[in-house]
Amino acid sequence: MTAGAPTPLAGTGIATHNRLAAGRRRRALAFALVGLAVLMLWLRLLATEPHLPLHLKPGHGSQVLLAPGSAVDLPAMIGQPLQALLLPDGTRLEARRALLPQSARWTVDDDERRQLLALRAQLRLPVDGAAVTLLLADGGQTSARARPRGLAGLGALCWALCGLALALYLAAVRTVLLQPGAAARLYLLAAVAQALNLLLMAAASRPGLALAATGVPSDPVWRLLLDAFTGAALVHVLALHPQRQPHAHAIGLLAWGTTGALGAWLLLADPPGLWWWSQLLALGCGVAAAWLLRHRSGQARSPLARLQQHLVLAGTGTLGLLSLAVALDGRALPDTLANLGTVAWYVFFASLLMLGPHLSRARQVLREFMLLAGTCTVAASLTLLALAVFGLHPLGALVLVLAATLGLYALARPWVLGQLAGPAALSPERMFDSLYRAARALEQSPGDTARQLATLLRAVFDPLALDTSSRQAARVRVAGDGSTLVVPVPRPAGSRGGGASAGTLVLRHARRGRRLFTAADGQLCEQLLEQLARAVEHDRAVERGRAEERARIAQDLHDDIGARLLTLMYQAPNPEIEGYIRHTLQDLKTLTRGLAASDQRLSHAAAEWKADITQRLAIAGCTLQWTFSADRDLRLSAVQWSALTRVLRELVNNIITHARASRVEIGLHLDNGHLLLDVDDDGIGTEPAAWSHGLGLGGVRKRVKLLGGQVAWSVRDGGGIRCEVRAPLGEAAGDARPHG
Repeated sequence: MTAGAPTPLAGTGIATHNRLAAGRRRRALAFALVGLAVLMLWLRLLATEPHLPLHLKPGHGSQVLLAPGSAVDLPAMIGQPLQALLLPDGTRLEARRALLPQSARWTVDDDERRQLLALRAQLRLPVDGAAVTLLLADGGQTSARARPRGLAGLGALCWALCGLALALYLAAVRTVLLQPGAAARLYLLAAVAQALNLLLMAAASRPGLALAATGVPSDPVWRLLLDAFTGAALVHVLALHPQRQPHAHAIGLLAWGTTGALGAWLLLADPPGLWWWSQLLALGCGVAAAWLLRHRSGQARSPLARLQQHLVLAGTGTLGLLSLAVALDGRALPDTLANLGTVAWYVFFASLLMLGPHLSRARQVLREFMLLAGTCTVAASLTLLALAVFGLHPLGALVLVLAATLGLYALARPWVLGQLAGPAALSPERMFDSLYRAARALEQSPGDTARQLATLLRAVFDPLALDTSSRQAARVRVAGDGSTLVVPVPRPAGSRGGGASAGTLVLRHARRGRRLFTAADGQLCEQLLEQLARAVEHDRAVERGRAEERARIAQDLHDDIGARLLTLMYQAPNPEIEGYIRHTLQDLKTLTRGLAASDQRLSHAAAEWKADITQRLAIAGCTLQWTFSADRDLRLSAVQWSALTRVLRELVNNIITHARASRVEIGLHLDNGHLLLDVDDDGIGTEPAAWSHGLGLGGVRKRVKLLGGQVAWSVRDGGGIRCEVRAPLGEAAGDARPHG
């Protein structure tokens, strides 16, 4: 079997994964078709029901006016007060505000709600085309005939709410297919309940004067049941996820039992203050859900639970604000604004439901949609409060509240996007610097990929925890609903294993647990891995070019300069010049061998350095005490070998030329990847601070800095100079243990 080829077991796993993915796609398509079919049937039902093509608006006091768009005989009747409606059977319906578009579910006064339902029950015509006589306050009259709306007459708001209902349903189906379990199924129930609620709101939002519908359920009864059902399901879901609570199922049963009993009592007994009781039930479910997501002492704080708690509190808080505004409204203020607020809140709640299970994978457009819906809810609520409490002019109150709401939006948006949307807040300069350092470290130590990548990811994401795993991964992925980021560790170039990773890095809780990992973080990680691989490959390509150039120079030196020196040696006029040329040839041989080699072990280089220095000091009449020790052998790169060779040669040259020393001590020690080089002489050196640093000492400093180390000179107690060089050489690459 060739290296990198998939094993039969791996092929079986891939085939199983593909079958599961194909099965999920088929189920998702089936669920989508069912939802689409139900939606089309609902739209057809709404389109075929008869209505009176009349648009009404509030007038002074209790007056109801004919608004533009009404199908009447004379245009002059538009804007006239409507006194009554005369049905074909002779029933006379007085024109009251109950005829205006409003939700019985959000009607605070019990008597007004009963009158509204009774009036709607009377608006029933036996057949399409039946005529209704409109009696105007000035004595005039006209007629309007009932007719089906048609799909084009449903109105933009109806279509938008139906589309949102379908999107919420599909988001819940996706959650169940991707994360099956009890929590996902309960979430599906809550989402379906709110999708049905949106469909009922879509039916109530149709333009014109709605007639009693035989196919559409009663608005307040069903919507109250759906709200109670949603609240109980969400409490049960949050008892199970993201952090399972003690006695989670008992909490769920308590939620279902409480909401079920209260809902049945409200619907069957119809007690006074029905609206107040229903709002308290919904707010109580929100408070209970937020309480379940609180941080428990002794328990790790989940950023997902923290963020979901904030979203639950946002939904509950806006519901409480809207309830207070509607209660203080007292139906004495514009009904359109109250209806807008209630619709905006349900849209906001639906966006929270869609966002909740997919916080780490949600698109930017869904986050902005949620923010706008919440802002509209707050704006409508504050406007109603300003009108009801302070008696401001509607236009002035609207301008004031819009300014305050825009400020609130500007404050809330950065927080939400900071929690959900942004990768780590590293500046481009720091990001580039961290990437460059990792690439250079990997070039020197290819086997240290996991540690260098972990250092880079810590700088970028600041995770609460970072662990390594031997499990392989094909790509970066966000797991655990945004609490975990799994990053594959690339294998070093040339290693076995094909395209498989060399393990994984598991990052948990970005920004020390203050935000979730998102799809944007996964994309950033993919880009970092790609750029890191490119940077390492670029450095290797540059190093290969340098090695080839060094090899060419070494070959030229050996062939040209070496041949000429050899000729001069044989033609030397005396033994002294012959010996000098012979030593020069030996130096040239050492230099060219070092240039031609791409890397070599430290122990081999130390042996060559010792032999060369011993020979040169012997000619100068100095003795050498050489000490070498290393915990492991290292492969020196050409850059490292060249720098150390020239540092040692320059230091010995200075001793021979200036020190008049009789003894030189050189200690070369390697400990945990750090080189310690000490060069001592017993010469006549003076205080280093008084030296004039020329090319020689400047070259030593430059080459030590190239190694990332430091060099210092000092005067020895017994006379002479000590030079200390400290430089990191990287991780050990071999297992040979040299002896000094």
